[in-house]
Amino acid sequence: MISGINFHADATNGASRRLGIRIEIDGPFVGNILELRFPRWIPGSYLIREPMQHLSELSATCDGNEIHVKRIDVDGVKIQGVSGASKVVITYKVLAAEMTCRANHLDTTHIHIMPPYTWMLPTRGIDAERMNKSHRVTLDKPKNWQTAIQLPGKEGEWFAEGRDELLDAIIESNSNEMISFEVQGCTQHLKLWDSGAVPIPQKGLDRFVESMKLIIEEHFALFGVPSWKEYWTVLHLTDSGRGGLEHLRSQTSMMPRRCLQEGNEDDWRDLVSLFSHEFLHQWNVKQLRPNNFLDYDLQKEVHTDLLWWFEGLTSWLGDIICLRSGAWSDEDWNKDWTRKMERHFDRNGMEFESLQESSHDSWIHLYRPNSYSREVQISYYLEGEMAIFCLDVELRRRSKGEFGMDDVMVELYNKFNLETNSPGISHSDIKQVLVNTPGGRRLGVMLDLLVSQRKAPDTTAAMASLGLNMVPKKKKEGGWLGLKLSTSLGITSVRTHLAGSPCREQIQTGDEIIAIDGLRVKSVKEINAAIYDKKGFSTELTISREGGIQVVKITPVGHPEHLVKVEGKGNKIWHAIKASRR
Repeated sequence: MISGINFHADATNGASRRLGIRIEIDGPFVGNILELRFPRWIPGSYLIREPMQHLSELSATCDGNEIHVKRIDVDGVKIQGVSGASKVVITYKVLAAEMTCRANHLDTTHIHIMPPYTWMLPTRGIDAERMNKSHRVTLDKPKNWQTAIQLPGKEGEWFAEGRDELLDAIIESNSNEMISFEVQGCTQHLKLWDSGAVPIPQKGLDRFVESMKLIIEEHFALFGVPSWKEYWTVLHLTDSGRGGLEHLRSQTSMMPRRCLQEGNEDDWRDLVSLFSHEFLHQWNVKQLRPNNFLDYDLQKEVHTDLLWWFEGLTSWLGDIICLRSGAWSDEDWNKDWTRKMERHFDRNGMEFESLQESSHDSWIHLYRPNSYSREVQISYYLEGEMAIFCLDVELRRRSKGEFGMDDVMVELYNKFNLETNSPGISHSDIKQVLVNTPGGRRLGVMLDLLVSQRKAPDTTAAMASLGLNMVPKKKKEGGWLGLKLSTSLGITSVRTHLAGSPCREQIQTGDEIIAIDGLRVKSVKEINAAIYDKKGFSTELTISREGGIQVVKITPVGHPEHLVKVEGKGNKIWHAIKASRR
């Protein structure tokens, strides 16, 4: 049954960068006041946002007659005089110029619609149950555009069952051909768009499609072939932007276009990892959720202490699936692990924040970093993956390689996904499934400590249990300041301090480095050259701080030799972890 709420978007004027919106709500109305609000929370992003800042040209009619619309609070509008009306129509435009996977973007070549940034929803004035019924979504766009959307329907008209399905249904429409292929009875759709209208390399595209097939088969081998038989991957290729956001049966991922160009293996590896990560979220986040994420309150943040599981587990398992499937080689996995370990050692945050605290405070920390964040905060993605890795190794060791955290994930999914009688999980559910897994009997305490302590997990010892050694990368010679620097318009300034920086007390973030021992420096390369032979010697740095010139004395130290590189072929436990399930 149609609820009487129709959501329409007009993307025919791409040059304006403004998306036209029309929302039609049929009566009956409850009372004389109708209120609509933008959702302020985007599930999967864990950050309060303000779609209202992009709104303009708001108007409304009641049974064809213009009616006053009043702005209320920070997220809504109010219309009075709707009692007895048969139809209210609200129209407005939203600026669609933010090129991220979490927002709207419109130009003459495509439209990407993020529903929480697009649709205001009625929150007063209609029977609340109507939001759980079927909503009609329509789109006007250039005739040669083809649309990727997870909703059923036909080109230009689709239907969403309930509020959450409506808000989860991203829309990508452009003139590029839809690439579709089948994996074990499930149709996979790939929709690409390049932000600069640069031709997409066919060789790189073919390579990516073949890797997608391998990864999808490996996911299906672990979780089983899903009941949903279609999945859409939207891939935006940009100059430098990167990101990804999962949806129930789709994902929007964004990567620098060089990821499909030959000779850029680091970016290629990142693309494959990102696809696998977002694809795995179908099971872990979209179907398996924290207890308090079952019915989203979209107007305020809903905290959970479990993001270390939902993102850390997904990061660990998503990349292992890349390796198991053959989309990654052993060398690919080793290089990616080195990259992660370098990030891990560049910060001090695990001495000040636990994984549970990081998860709970994601609203104000991870998504709102400052230049000193790495000193007292952590990423539940990165550090959560490290914790899951250590648990996986110990579970495998105790079960002689037979069982791992992937088995724990599958059991949790089978017991607590949205289609079961007891959907949603808590920390105690994860713990119970872990200890009931063969080999996990006494691992409950280890789990609790890993996520509650302000302490880095011992990944080096875990690697040793796999018959692998962690060693430093090739030693860097010369002096080291421990600063992350950036150069723009000939000015080199300090972005952040790295862990162990000898400059922490004398140099502030934002300071411009002008000279070293009287030698003018204009780039990161020149700074590194100037301090190369200064290790252990007091050195004068001339800086500009808020326009004032100062001289500070620093004693550069040697480059830290962290254990970040994997060596060895591994034992039978490691081979069990990376063995394909197909």
